[in-house]
Amino acid sequence: MVTAVDSHPADFDPDEFRDLGYRTVDIIAEYFEQVDELPVFPAKPQSVIEAMFDEPLPETGQRPHEILDEWPERILPNSTHVGSPRYFGYVMGSGTTMGVLADALAASVNMNVGGWKPAPAATEIERQTIEWVAEMIGYPTDCGGMFTSGGTMANLTGILTALRSTAGYDTKSRGLQSDDRPGQFTIYMADHEGHSSVFRVAEIIGLGAEAVRLVPSHDDFTMDVDALVDQLDRDEANGDVPFCVVAQVGSINVGAIDPLEAIADVCAERDIWFHADGACGAVGAILPEKRPQYAGLDRADSVTLDPHKWLSVPYECGCTLVRDPAAMERSFAMHASYLEGTERTPYEGLDYYELGPQMSRGFRALKVWMSLKHLGVEGYRARLSRTVRCTEHLDARVRAADDFVALHEPNLYLYSFQYAPPDLRAAAAADANAREAVDEYLDALNQRIADEIQLSDVAFVMTTSIHDRTVLRLSVCSHRTTTDDIDRTFETLRDIGQREDATLRETFGVAV
Repeated sequence: MVTAVDSHPADFDPDEFRDLGYRTVDIIAEYFEQVDELPVFPAKPQSVIEAMFDEPLPETGQRPHEILDEWPERILPNSTHVGSPRYFGYVMGSGTTMGVLADALAASVNMNVGGWKPAPAATEIERQTIEWVAEMIGYPTDCGGMFTSGGTMANLTGILTALRSTAGYDTKSRGLQSDDRPGQFTIYMADHEGHSSVFRVAEIIGLGAEAVRLVPSHDDFTMDVDALVDQLDRDEANGDVPFCVVAQVGSINVGAIDPLEAIADVCAERDIWFHADGACGAVGAILPEKRPQYAGLDRADSVTLDPHKWLSVPYECGCTLVRDPAAMERSFAMHASYLEGTERTPYEGLDYYELGPQMSRGFRALKVWMSLKHLGVEGYRARLSRTVRCTEHLDARVRAADDFVALHEPNLYLYSFQYAPPDLRAAAAADANAREAVDEYLDALNQRIADEIQLSDVAFVMTTSIHDRTVLRLSVCSHRTTTDDIDRTFETLRDIGQREDATLRETFGVAV
């Protein structure tokens, strides 16, 4: 008797699979051919896109070719094209084409890179690639490390390792509610540019967001190390237990790199874990002209970076490096009889589930490994340098314009600035009473500019907050971006700014 399962096998026969595979590759290749000119954002309300995918659970199967038709007909037209050279939102790499192939290959073997036995080649590739990444940024190559889903999980892995290594008692078995617990464990980062994921990590590991202490910054948005020392002294005097200082290595809004060497000195003197959050910018250490800013990174106890950001590896892929591999093993080691044999044999090796929070893990390392082999460090150096030049070009356009305001020196590829008509700036400068009204109006105007350019088909730009003011922010992270893309985006921002300013002033009651 033929069952339903037998009549509808999950696996295609080889010829049918080749046919579908060739068609899929054709769809992907066509997409990359046109991604430069696609509308970056679908510009449709959530309700419209939800309705397009509102359908009942399939009771019977569909023809594979019909399912593939859904991609160009329904999915692509309703996607944000992160691979566009004019996608400047969040901090998202544009995806290497080699990485696309790597993800398909990784999915085909479907290895679980939690343990060595289900993934021997994948484990060793990950081990080797971690060593390569460490070497690239000047970190000790005998470190421990692993690939994670992204920056938050990378920070979680590093900071939880910090807590379990410095707590002074066994937090794994006894938790944070032990009678041996001293005062509040505390984490430190710069007040302006410290990343929100550190608060999330503190919440997840049970310390609470109030355990994160914000340290004053200099005018260039880098941490004031003297203020850090004062904060540590005060907290220790109050019975708190500082266990981790987080330095920004390419901050989220302005690309700031904290004074790593000075922070390393403070942490070494006080026996505090030094964690470098380089999700956005650590790989910039491969650029000779930027390398001096990274002095001291090699002294960090742990470093995070996201290959799916500036290295353009397809989502998702973060990375944690830890100077002492044994610290990771102590923090995450576990025992379960079904995972282990009773005796050791030559046919087993590193189990990544003992180095981090995940037991089931995909083969993320393959796309990093293949992309590095394809481009080499020199190829990546050229790509990163190009984004830096584009950012410097944007800064030059901003400084040359009388209706935009530069807020910081350009560094790496993250840049924030404000649209601010000169007459409004002059009015605010001349009358302190007008300053608040002008600031509030400019907040609204810059948000409107970002909202409108997202709907323009030209570019995707978002806002952020700099010193509590709403400003425009571009993450020039795509290896496809050129100075022509910067110019096109800048001129569109200016056109929208002029148009919206002409209609909004009366609404907001701002007059000069």
